[in-house]
Amino acid sequence: MKRRNYLKYLGIGTGAVLLNPVKAAAKEESATKKKRLMRVAHITDVHIRPEHDASNRFLKCLEEIKKHKVDFFLNGGDTIYAADYSNITRDRVNAQWEIWHKLRKEFSEFEVYSCLGNHDMWWATEESDVMYGKDYVVDNLDIPNNYYSLKKSGWTFIVLDSLYKRGIALGDEQMAWLDDELASLPTDSPVLIMTHCPILNVSTIIDGGNHKDFEEITDLFYKHKDKKINCISGHVHLLDKSNYNGVDYYSNGAMSGFWWEEGNERSGGKSWVRETPPGYAILDLYDDGTMDNTYYPHTY
Repeated sequence: MKRRNYLKYLGIGTGAVLLNPVKAAAKEESATKKKRLMRVAHITDVHIRPEHDASNRFLKCLEEIKKHKVDFFLNGGDTIYAADYSNITRDRVNAQWEIWHKLRKEFSEFEVYSCLGNHDMWWATEESDVMYGKDYVVDNLDIPNNYYSLKKSGWTFIVLDSLYKRGIALGDEQMAWLDDELASLPTDSPVLIMTHCPILNVSTIIDGGNHKDFEEITDLFYKHKDKKINCISGHVHLLDKSNYNGVDYYSNGAMSGFWWEEGNERSGGKSWVRETPPGYAILDLYDDGTMDNTYYPHTY
């Protein structure tokens, strides 16, 4: 890809300095007088696995992320490569989670708030098995529930479960909970909502994978239009940004890119998925309820 087009796709003008987006962001902050409250790393679709030297490549990316001096991590799901296929064995599931726990120690100084990905759950066993389904993933990710909320520096973070009965939707119970959470917030409250699957994004037109209940969710957001809502997701391994009724929707590329593999003839480079390279996003959250989502491609 030519440099001009590459910068354009990243949302950076050709006159900007690609290698120092942090400096550019600081300049913008000074010009608008808004105050940055937090810097957060968004990693998604790690798909950690024993093959393809994935652990060492993850650690290399982690070192890049730490240089941004983030406050904490948001992990957007599909943490392990795959547990959801019918041929996946117990040993294979455990092997993948063991790698994740080992890697987690390498950034244990940071809090990590995760959501469930469709590949994280093991279904090929009895429902009575402790490893069956979502509860086992919740335990391995050390999160309070399959959906939950938290508050930091004046922002509300809402982590949703995109997978209702193995389909891509919230379900009635979670939708009602989300309505209550938003209703409890004062006017102008800044909110960041993380889902694994995109709610309303451009990239799903290409590859699918969007929420089937997007109409109900966007109606709910419009009901709470007095809040400042931002949404981030992964799942499709593609990069895009869209806005609908004042809500910004960001889909960020996968840390694993092409599942740590080389890619194919349609990929733009090693481990790229279509035109999106492997990488991570740095989120700058401001006191006026706005957010900058900067995607950083990385090489292994």
